[in-house]
Amino acid sequence: MNRRTLSLIIGISYLIIFFLGIFANFFVIESLLNDPLTTAHQNHVYVRIGILAFMATVVFDVIVAWALYELYKENFLSMLSTLFRMMHAAIMGVAIFSLPAVLTSNTEQEILKHVDTFNTIWLIGLFFFGTHLILLGKIFEKPKVIVFLLTIAGTMYMADTAAHFTLPNYENYAPFFLALVAIPGFLAEMSFTIWLLVKGGK
Repeated sequence: MNRRTLSLIIGISYLIIFFLGIFANFFVIESLLNDPLTTAHQNHVYVRIGILAFMATVVFDVIVAWALYELYKENFLSMLSTLFRMMHAAIMGVAIFSLPAVLTSNTEQEILKHVDTFNTIWLIGLFFFGTHLILLGKIFEKPKVIVFLLTIAGTMYMADTAAHFTLPNYENYAPFFLALVAIPGFLAEMSFTIWLLVKGGK
């Protein structure tokens, strides 16, 4: 498979992950947090679609990991980077197992507990995803601005996960850490995606 085709596969897969992730996380998960019983019982189809969306992101994450390895396999860091991304995908798959239980939960506390379990396991996965982004920045040598953004985004993912488990008053700083992760993460992955779709493999 030629480099241009691999670049398009990665770019398109990234876009799919991006839009599915926005729907599943910022609409379904947020709805469960804001109105647990109504979302889980009256809007259960909405929740089921959200679970399927998360499952699809794992599938496309594996596709991205494979295609990135094929695209940069001449670099000695490519296999290591791929393994870290696969670890993230595997942990994300485990996290999804906690979500179907919200559909049979009878109290808000039970629903919120399952969502919290999902978020905690996913957070662990993001530490490995951050490592993958840092390695990807080492592999992807230019343009330098994207390399810089990938490195910063990866570092912020790792820092946020570490802060969750080491700061007893993390909630007081949650908005600050959210901004530290969301802004460079969005800029890095979206700019990388656009580059792959427009110029990758040419």
